[in-house]
Amino acid sequence: MENLIIKATKSSPAIHLDAQTRILEITGESYPENAAKFYAPIFEWIDLFFRQKNGPPVTVNITLHYFNSSSSKILMDIFDRFEKAQADGTPIIVNWRYHEENDTAVECGEEFKEGIECIAFNMVGFCDEDY
Repeated sequence: MENLIIKATKSSPAIHLDAQTRILEITGESYPENAAKFYAPIFEWIDLFFRQKNGPPVTVNITLHYFNSSSSKILMDIFDRFEKAQADGTPIIVNWRYHEENDTAVECGEEFKEGIECIAFNMVGFCDEDY
């Protein structure tokens, strides 16, 4: 399976979905004009990737400095897919990375964490030198 790599723009995050390392990364800001259109290939890749049952754990690193409500809905849809994959036997670990001074990112991460039942969801703060 090929990896999916999408470069960041001013309004959309960098996407790096690596089938070999089983590391999925979303980094940057997410407020694309049409979130459903932007994230459609990501959903397709995730759905195809998780058809491979019972593989090693998958690590998901999300570092979003800002995202709008449309992107928030998309993230919930992605987390739903992760929960299904976990229920089907693929361990999922989500690392919600946030700048320690970004209270909104902390709050959003905690809300996502509360809404997820069976996935390991880690809140990972970082400071300026890591930004």
